[in-house]
Amino acid sequence: MSYSAILLVGGFGTRLSPLTKSTPKPMLRVAGVPFIEHQIAKAREADISEIILATSFMAEIFEPYFGDGSDHGISIKYAVEETALGTGGAISNAGQMLSGSGPVIIFNGDVLSGHDLRSQIRSHETQGADVTLYLTQVEDARPYGAVELDAQNNVLAFREKMENPPTNTINAGCYIFSRKIINEIPKGQVISVERETFPKLLAQGAKVKGFVDNSYWLDIGTPQALLQASHDLVTGELHSGATPPHNGDCLLLNGVVVEVGTTISLGTVLGEKSTVGKGTLLENCLVGRNVKIGSGSVLRNCFVADGYEIPANTLADFNFFGY
Repeated sequence: MSYSAILLVGGFGTRLSPLTKSTPKPMLRVAGVPFIEHQIAKAREADISEIILATSFMAEIFEPYFGDGSDHGISIKYAVEETALGTGGAISNAGQMLSGSGPVIIFNGDVLSGHDLRSQIRSHETQGADVTLYLTQVEDARPYGAVELDAQNNVLAFREKMENPPTNTINAGCYIFSRKIINEIPKGQVISVERETFPKLLAQGAKVKGFVDNSYWLDIGTPQALLQASHDLVTGELHSGATPPHNGDCLLLNGVVVEVGTTISLGTVLGEKSTVGKGTLLENCLVGRNVKIGSGSVLRNCFVADGYEIPANTLADFNFFGY
């Protein structure tokens, strides 16, 4: 069976500033490709044949890059919100473009995970659930939405971002909805699926199940987390079918020129046609396309925008060049 999916990519990405001044969060490059390419690859590997990108902020950026999805082995359509509708409103809006009648997988556009999506889908179907939420356990649940479960993994309550959460099990940002649930979300309204839709479903007695998976999970909502995500994909902490070929320590894209005596490591990515002068050290950096890095520079945990030129002997740790 093939499945449909909605990818929520309409957010402003304010926590990622200044990286999101001219690029929407889901299109920031992680391990050499826009972040959502990793989610699209995950969807394709789970037999999802159709994905709707629910866009709002800088909506015009997405379609020229992904087209109809044929280059990515999946059908891609675009549901554009003229004004941001929240997660629930975005799902309702995008749902009108779905084909078929089976369950729909909903991806948050800022989560990198290694969870077993195929098993989550099977769990949803075998248990006849209305909604199945991917959940994971973290040391500190305060920044996230905590989810209480019973012994059979029925969801009992949602607790959005509180100082003393009753559990360390959190909403990990991948849901499976039956089609009837999507159809019941009001159209054209600003709705939070976390704060409104899920609690309403529980009050109505809907079958809302939790799927707990404690494999790799990362919210990429900050620059530090974005660096971590790219590092982990390049160094092999997590596999993604969208990551270009690399040596396991760094990723050098087409046309990169590196002079002698240079060390590039700890997951550093160098964009197309960039050049690095001799005697340079780069550790855990995300470097754009057509960048020139002068000889003798030492850069750690840095972001370098496309086309930027870094003078020789520059020393920097966690800097944003060209943003």
